[in-house]
Amino acid sequence: MFFFLSKTVPYLFMPLTLITGCLVISLFLRVNKWKKRLQILAVTLLVICSNPVITAKVFKLWEIPATPIEQLNSSRAVGVVLSGVIKKEKLPHDRVYFSEGADRITHAIQLYKAGKIQKIVITGGQGSFSESPIREADQLREVLLMCEVPAEDIVIENKSRNTRQNALFTAQILRNEFPDYDYLLITSAFHMRRSLACFNREGLEVRSYSTDFKTGDYPPGFTSYIIPSPNAIFRWHLLVKELMGFIAYKLVGYI
Repeated sequence: MFFFLSKTVPYLFMPLTLITGCLVISLFLRVNKWKKRLQILAVTLLVICSNPVITAKVFKLWEIPATPIEQLNSSRAVGVVLSGVIKKEKLPHDRVYFSEGADRITHAIQLYKAGKIQKIVITGGQGSFSESPIREADQLREVLLMCEVPAEDIVIENKSRNTRQNALFTAQILRNEFPDYDYLLITSAFHMRRSLACFNREGLEVRSYSTDFKTGDYPPGFTSYIIPSPNAIFRWHLLVKELMGFIAYKLVGYI
C-alpha cells in the first residue's frame, strides 16, 4: 500500500494538477468572488512555477552541493550508485537508454578511474508499477563493464523498489563485503537528502557525492526573469515529488 501511495499521492500536489484543479472548480462555482479568487490563484501559481529564476532559487535550497573531487582522499572507498536513470520501457533491449540523471553512473566511472573509489555498488531493481524483466542495476553493470571497470570491482543489488529498500539491502552488502571501507553515496542532488537519511537510518556513515544538478552557479540571463519556461514547471514536479517523499518517509519512520 505504501508503495502505491508513494507513487500516486504526490501527483495531487503537482503545480499543473493544482492549476488545472483551480480552473476546473472555478467553472462550476456560482459565487463570483470565489470563482475569481481561484482563477487568480491559478494564474499566480502558473507565473511562479514557470519562472526559471524563482524555480532555480527554490530548487537550490534543497539540492545538496557538489563535493570537489580533490577532497576525496580515502584509499579504501565504495561508491554506492542509486539507479533511476534508465528508460526500461524502450525497445529493443540490446542497449541502454539513459534518461536524466545519467551522470550518477558517469561520475562513478570518473571517480573509479581517478582512484577515488575502488569498488562500485549499484542498487536498484524495479521501481514502477509495471513488471519488467529489466533490472536497472543489471543494465548499469553492463555500462561499467563496457567502460572497462573490472567485474570483480562491481557489486549489484537488483531487488529494491524504492530509496528505503536501496538503503536496507545495500547496507547488508556493505557490512558483509566492505566493512572497513568508506562509503560514498552517488545520486542526484535533489534526491540526496532523502537518500542520506535512509542510509543513516540503517546505521551507515555515508558521504554525499551529488550529481544531476538542476541548477547552475552562474547568474541567470535577463530573459530568464521575464520569459516563462516549461522546464521550470518540470523542475517543480521533481521538487514536489521529492518533498512529498521525504515527508512520507519521515511519517512512517524510514528516516
